Amino acid sequence: MSQTLPADNQPHLRVLEALYSGHHGWLYDTLRRKLGNAMDAADLTQDTFTRVLASKVTTIEQPRAYLRCVAKGILINWYQRKALERAYLDALSHLPPQDVPSPELRWVVLETLHQIDAMLDALPPLVKRTFLLSQLGGLTYADIAGQLGVSLITVKRYMKQAFIQCLLLVE
Repeated sequence: MSQTLPADNQPHLRVLEALYSGHHGWLYDTLRRKLGNAMDAADLTQDTFTRVLASKVTTIEQPRAYLRCVAKGILINWYQRKALERAYLDALSHLPPQDVPSPELRWVVLETLHQIDAMLDALPPLVKRTFLLSQLGGLTYADIAGQLGVSLITVKRYMKQAFIQCLLLVE
């Protein structure tokens, strides 16, 4: 079933409404079976349709395949987010009780971690690796160059690229 989304907004919304009403139940059931959790499945289903709405796509040749693809990307991000949250909460569990941050501060830190994670994922793999070796591994630029088999100037260029991404995140 091919669905074409017209350029003007009203017909576009009618087609999206048809897409939603025709495939929402199927997508929700698919995600609920995969996650084993109705609330998360409902959230991810809504996120999928929200992303489709925002995409301004004009033609959907195979609606279920398209929705499955969009939902898969959202699901991957969701799993990454959950893994990051578990790692952070695990690290907090090793702190003395007086050093554990308040729930509000934990939320702020988690949101910041998610933003940093997204920024790092946007970097090319070697730039990301260079940045992490420097910032988390504590390696010198010369050590990084040796480990990655690139020149010192390349390491500096990679670090500049990563720092620019960091600055964009702050703005």
